[in-house]
Amino acid sequence: MAVQVEFKKYELPPLPYKVDALEPYISKDIIDVHYNGHHKGYVNGANSFLDRMNKLVKGELASGQYDMMGLMRGLVFNINGHKLHAMYWNMMAPNGKGGGKPGGALADLIDKQYGSFEKFKQVFNDAANSLPGTGWTVLYYDQENGNLQIMTFENHFQNHIAELPIVMIVDEFEHAYYLQYKNKRTDYINAWWNLANWDEAEKKLQKYLKS
Repeated sequence: MAVQVEFKKYELPPLPYKVDALEPYISKDIIDVHYNGHHKGYVNGANSFLDRMNKLVKGELASGQYDMMGLMRGLVFNINGHKLHAMYWNMMAPNGKGGGKPGGALADLIDKQYGSFEKFKQVFNDAANSLPGTGWTVLYYDQENGNLQIMTFENHFQNHIAELPIVMIVDEFEHAYYLQYKNKRTDYINAWWNLANWDEAEKKLQKYLKS
């Protein structure tokens, strides 16, 4: 009896708040287009490439009928687009519930490594503003030495440090801010700090501290 093989599809997760919950810092129009257009598009794109992978595994695509490198890049681009956005939504909290400064172990690590939250914020902003095109700025936690490591990703192809989990992330694709901030990405980054969900970041960090 043949075993049924199938790659499971991805699903668009629900937004953790209403589309207007991040105003005035990020408009409801941006969230609507960003979530229902771009994020949903990455989920659909990932599933489309998984369909092609399913056909390949089942022998429905003969040699020469597919481009393996193109298939891999398509999967990476769309799966990362989905997963990074899923993290991004949760890394922001509605106006009045986010922003300020972190507390707990995250605050202690920031003070120990960067000297102060203000210096950490400056370095994070410098990294975010250094990104040459579209992509992401992320904060990693390195379990080997306890460092908080800031890194940028170009597009969805990551400058990933092996095994390091992400604690905080911010989207720098133009679709994340252009309807409201036009080409002033710096203004968007400055506004984003008012939404930073430090409770979520602390929760993620605590999971890695205990593992």
